[in-house]
Amino acid sequence: MTQQPLNPQSPFFHEERHANLQPFAGRLITICGAGTLGANVGEMLARMGFTQLRVIDKDRIEMRNLSGQPYSRAEVGAPKARALANMLYRAVQTRVEPRVVELNATNAPELLKGSALVVDAFDNAQAREAVSQTTRAASLPCLHIGFSGDGLYGSGIWEPHYQVPQEVPGDPCDYPLTRPLALMLSALAARAITDFFRLDRRHDFELTWNDLNIHY
Repeated sequence: MTQQPLNPQSPFFHEERHANLQPFAGRLITICGAGTLGANVGEMLARMGFTQLRVIDKDRIEMRNLSGQPYSRAEVGAPKARALANMLYRAVQTRVEPRVVELNATNAPELLKGSALVVDAFDNAQAREAVSQTTRAASLPCLHIGFSGDGLYGSGIWEPHYQVPQEVPGDPCDYPLTRPLALMLSALAARAITDFFRLDRRHDFELTWNDLNIHY
């Protein structure tokens, strides 16, 4: 079969050289959480060529978010979901549906409806539990991504093998997560997502930061 010539003017030129995402680039991916992992995964997927994203997050950007999340100082105070949607449309014209709302067990079925894939990047057990139960009930593919409280371990686990972690004392946003670890976890998540669409495989993964030990 003759390969179609690549367009050097495409914003996804390098991704297209690696793997053609066009057959599923328009499938709706819902990202739950627009914080350190959710926002970075969303940006990564958009720049890889995925064109239809939905982002659910109730929070607004704070100054402390700027070290690990892809927002600017001028956006402090803006809803994270809307700021991410605006940024990604300006960057590569990815259409992001922002939902500035707190996901719970009651509204989760409506918020996640129509998704080809759900990515759970929430930072609290109640929301993660709602996502897990809703995706299982609706047979929606779901990848849960997260990290440990000490900022040294991260993982991605697909339903139905995911177990919601126990809550820990304190503010879940006050973690020692560095941007390099967040970006590495986001890259592993993006790889797992493309393998799901291209190869119909659900790879769990884990990363231990101290020794850079990666299992995929």
